[in-house]
Amino acid sequence: MTVSGETTQTTQEGVVLSEAAAEKVRSLLEQEGRDDLALRVAVQPGGCSGLIYQLFFDERDLDGDQTHDFGGVKVVVDRMSSPYLGGATIDFVDTIEKQGFTIDNPNATGSCACGDSFS
Repeated sequence: MTVSGETTQTTQEGVVLSEAAAEKVRSLLEQEGRDDLALRVAVQPGGCSGLIYQLFFDERDLDGDQTHDFGGVKVVVDRMSSPYLGGATIDFVDTIEKQGFTIDNPNATGSCACGDSFS
């Protein structure tokens, strides 16, 4: 959907990958020289708020994985992480102040000051 020239995305059950994030993932995959990898997004216990995000390239297909395609970028979420990530948006920010992937998660009720973990 386009509103006033801005691209908006509707909430869905799985994660949403912004175009900037998809472009960065494509670039990283080209650097790796592999087209068989997916971006796996997971939630693990840890951090000061109780849970941490993990983003990494993975070639495995695990039982119960949810797979989404964003312009040729395959994003995979395991069945245990899925309830924590429904509707979360992954973006890539590249500014003078900050560079890296960010996750806007409507399921997070709190986060730590450093922004690396959530509850």
